[in-house]
Amino acid sequence: MIAYDARPQFYRKANTCLYLFVVMLYALLSPSFATPVSFVEVAKDSGIYFKHTDGESGKRLFNEQYGSGGGFFDYDNDGYLDIYLINACPQREQVMHPVPTNVLYRNDGNGSFTDVTHLTGVGDVRYGVGATTGDYDNDGDTDLYLTNFGPNALYRNNGDGTFTDVAETANVADAGWGTSCAFADVDNDGFLELYVTNYANYVPDEDKPCYRHSVGVYCGPRSYPPQADVFYHNNGNGTFTDSTAQSGFLNVPAAHGLGVAIGDADNDGDADLYVANDQDFNFLFQNRGDGTFEEVGLLSGVSCSDMGKAEAGMGVAFADYDNDGRLDLTVSNFQNETNTLYHNEGDSFFIDTTIPTGIAEHTHRYLGWGIGFFDYDNDGYKDIFVANGHTMDNIAEFDRSTTAPQQNLLFRNLGNGEFADVTAQMGSGLASRKVSRAAAFGDYDNDGDIDILVTNWNQTTDLLRNDGGNLNNWIQVQAIGTKSNRAAIGARIKVVSGELTQYAEVQSSGSYLAFSDPRAHFGLKDANSVDLLEIRWPSGAIDTATNLKVNRRFVAVEGEKIVSQ
Repeated sequence: MIAYDARPQFYRKANTCLYLFVVMLYALLSPSFATPVSFVEVAKDSGIYFKHTDGESGKRLFNEQYGSGGGFFDYDNDGYLDIYLINACPQREQVMHPVPTNVLYRNDGNGSFTDVTHLTGVGDVRYGVGATTGDYDNDGDTDLYLTNFGPNALYRNNGDGTFTDVAETANVADAGWGTSCAFADVDNDGFLELYVTNYANYVPDEDKPCYRHSVGVYCGPRSYPPQADVFYHNNGNGTFTDSTAQSGFLNVPAAHGLGVAIGDADNDGDADLYVANDQDFNFLFQNRGDGTFEEVGLLSGVSCSDMGKAEAGMGVAFADYDNDGRLDLTVSNFQNETNTLYHNEGDSFFIDTTIPTGIAEHTHRYLGWGIGFFDYDNDGYKDIFVANGHTMDNIAEFDRSTTAPQQNLLFRNLGNGEFADVTAQMGSGLASRKVSRAAAFGDYDNDGDIDILVTNWNQTTDLLRNDGGNLNNWIQVQAIGTKSNRAAIGARIKVVSGELTQYAEVQSSGSYLAFSDPRAHFGLKDANSVDLLEIRWPSGAIDTATNLKVNRRFVAVEGEKIVSQ
């Protein structure tokens, strides 16, 4: 039966006015007059029934605690973001029925998703960890690379709705313990290279017990020696060459790598790499422009805490949070360490601004994993989301100050160099507490605001729909390279709207074990037009457009006119 409001029209209008007054009052009382936004968890309602498993050994095997990732990508080029989620599998000859598998959900374009795993051929059943996406063969569709505890997979997109695992023939089936990974054209030759972070040399059959206060717990990272990362150079013919040593990545000691972010940190026109390591110094590999990299983390101020201590780096992200044209950096860390926010000062130097920006006081009691910059309310300033959850499922037995499930956090960029914790204002989607791991960002429903995908350890996945972020204006830009790599990874986009100037890079990296929407999204607040859209391509070419309408998606093909979708 359809409900009918039988009240007199006067009272209905009065209630509407009261509602609008409450919304306006909320905006006035919120930090910096925030647009009212809420996040609603819609995974099950959208047809996503995925539940992660770590293999369920019951023995607290060392590799079980790190969870698995996933993310957003448009595998069938229909303009809607699909979702891929990664699972693990039993170890030590255990058996589970049904067999856990990775899952691909096709976006139906109406807010719902359909499981197309078997139709597409991407149901990997190995011990899955992380993934990234990119068009490594420049054929116009998006490929998928998976890291596993064991041989990795490269799913080439066949362009007909199916994928083929070509990792062996492409020479990228690294058999280590891969975690996060990323594609980027580091030599600007038009083809995407691949960086894979590895964690530790570990064999489940040789797992050793660890204890805390006589209670059995998961072992820490230093219980097992670190494993060196791997860097693959794209040969341009569908294959890669392991050039880890030749490119300088073995000039530093191996570390327990968990997160990787790639971006032009020094604004010299080529891609640099940052690696978050677990209880080892973090790395910033500066691209020297000749095919080699130099590790400059300590000199640049981004290798450790402001007290000189190596922290437990998990997730990482590059973005320009203060709109000064330089990529800043954030890293999620272990509980009682705080997450870190580094401000890019230029000249390859960063300053730790964790305390003055307000991040420290709100993150020290959480254990952070997936992390990212995104403009959730379209006000023109990039905010920060972090997924939290403990590594020890039984932490409450010997530490009553915390729990394994933890609340995820959202920090609003106030535009003055400070951030405010607005988690409590964001509705039911951010109120729940799970043992979260990866976080990915993208506008899956194409309504002009950014949604969040969160994976959870041994729990169901959360799809957090952004409701209200599109009350402010916005544009999105899908960049397609011609002389540059087809996915346009590394393209730097500048948007000018009135007094507001913003910058973003097309990336396939960041967060933790996750990949996000490659479309560049810009919140415009109340601007009614875009004065200038400028794209600086990896090839060095520059394309511009002026006087663009807002609340549109634009397709920018390198060397051609930028057009509205």
